[in-house]
Amino acid sequence: MKKILLAVSAAMLVSVAVAHHSAAMFDHSKIVTYTGIVKEFQYTNPHSWLQVLITGPDGKTVEWGFEAEGPSSLKRIGIEAKTFKPGDKVTIVANPMRDGRPAGAWITATTADGKVYTSRPAPPPGSAPPANKG
Repeated sequence: MKKILLAVSAAMLVSVAVAHHSAAMFDHSKIVTYTGIVKEFQYTNPHSWLQVLITGPDGKTVEWGFEAEGPSSLKRIGIEAKTFKPGDKVTIVANPMRDGRPAGAWITATTADGKVYTSRPAPPPGSAPPANKG
């Protein structure tokens, strides 16, 4: 009985660890682009979040959260805690949440001066450009 309980407990721990690192909550078949104003850049582990205030066509402002890698991964690709400051204008390209909440997996963020920051070293599955046929 102890062996069965231990096996079940181990399986549950593995599934929790895998679920934590899953990107299943994002719809990688869709890509959205929004322009807004940075509210906050949460440069934290295990995932950083860029909080952006986005005004919709109806004039209402909604806070969106865009998930990125943790600080050590972001620093390696040139993104630091001070890269995005409150009040900065930014255009975000992301994979939206499957359930429609105002959040997404950050693909690129472009600042007002035109600098493009890619959150991940490679595009998430489903967002890669089509293969060159020529």
